[in-house]
Amino acid sequence: MAKIRRILAATAVLVMSFGLAACSSGNRGADPTGVQRSSTGSTSSEAKSLVQGLDAPWSIAFLNNTALISERDSGKILEFSGSGGTREVGSIADAAASGEGGLLGIAIREGYLYAYMTTGQDNRIVRYRLNGQDSSLSLGQSETILSGIPSASYHDGGRIAFGPDGMLYATTGDAGNRANAQNRESLAGKILRLSPDGGIPQDNPFPNSPVYSYGHRNPQGLAWDAQGTLYSSEFGQDTWDELNVITAGGNYGWPTVEGIANREGFVDPVQQWRPSDASPSGMTIVNGTIYIANLRGESLRAVPINDLPSSTKMFQGEYGRLRDVVQAPDGALWILTNNTDGRGDPGQHDDQIIRVNI
Repeated sequence: MAKIRRILAATAVLVMSFGLAACSSGNRGADPTGVQRSSTGSTSSEAKSLVQGLDAPWSIAFLNNTALISERDSGKILEFSGSGGTREVGSIADAAASGEGGLLGIAIREGYLYAYMTTGQDNRIVRYRLNGQDSSLSLGQSETILSGIPSASYHDGGRIAFGPDGMLYATTGDAGNRANAQNRESLAGKILRLSPDGGIPQDNPFPNSPVYSYGHRNPQGLAWDAQGTLYSSEFGQDTWDELNVITAGGNYGWPTVEGIANREGFVDPVQQWRPSDASPSGMTIVNGTIYIANLRGESLRAVPINDLPSSTKMFQGEYGRLRDVVQAPDGALWILTNNTDGRGDPGQHDDQIIRVNI
């Protein structure tokens, strides 16, 4: 924590001045199957549309070379194996779409599909055995991993991912009740850590609790670097969105503080942005760079781990709202647009998956 505070003190002016180099905005009306170019520093990128016509997609996860996609409102899990179209693997009947809630994050481990979803009573994590082979997958019976996460029509969190330690991590929002975030007895406004079967790891920071960190408003991104450090992106309210380095037991301030506060007892973000310029959702880390999908900011933000206070925007305005970004098995980035979620301006081909060669 002391190291992070020294970095922040030396670079606060840089962070709050938004020294972001924006790329050319391009034309969303252009043929999405053509190659477009953007850059971040000296890194050239090529982008191409792989899948079109998705309905409020939220998350991508890979089973070998097959991508599975969650659709928030329809509750469908789709598979895409490279032919240009998608196939329905199954429909999550218990997912109840309302506002920002519905079928949200997915993850895959050892033959199971894990899903974070909003029901009529709560947010919960369930898993399904994946049956069949590529292009013919189906879902087995559901098994609840964790239930009772507070839900609302907004601030539901929803990202899940397996860490390098083999544990399942989940982001939860405050569900519109700010006090939830500071209450360690509540599952809302947290990053949770579970064993794959839903058990509580013995080395969690709080005894007999799945809470790994707290004081979060609405985190939606999880990613680990090569050293095993966990990062998370978080929606702020009216002032600052955040990029945080997550430490076990850390208190990230909400609702007492938002953004960099330099207050004892709270962990400050390593970077912050105005919500209109960011609204960060899914994220991944590739070759020492954090890539963050921005919704209102309509860009892919690149943050070098060796210079955390700096960042660069890619594909500014070219694809509209971006919900998720993942690394595919071949090393490319796959970006998930989110213009059909009720807050975007859908183009002719939305929503899409955009493949980016780094």
